[in-house]
Amino acid sequence: MALLPQPPQLPGTSDKVQHVAAFATLAALGAAAFRSTSLIRLFASLLALGAVIEFLQAIPALNRDSDPVDWIADIIAAAVVLIAVWWLRSKKEGLSR
Repeated sequence: MALLPQPPQLPGTSDKVQHVAAFATLAALGAAAFRSTSLIRLFASLLALGAVIEFLQAIPALNRDSDPVDWIADIIAAAVVLIAVWWLRSKKEGLSR
């Protein structure tokens, strides 16, 4: 949906809230699906994905607006979730010892 000319809007939310929700979800699902992948590598992948999306949204034919602040929102959301995952994993590891 990031590259659709007229993406659906969630009622009552701003563009930044949608970015945060999307990248928080991607980070959580990525951490669950790719448990053997380091969280730093997962974060780097999400960082790159956000950058590519913003770069592609700058293409005039897509009729979208590229905004670096959207990318920052993506990064912050992914970082918060992945830090929480790291904390939960380390806590669980400490309990199993």
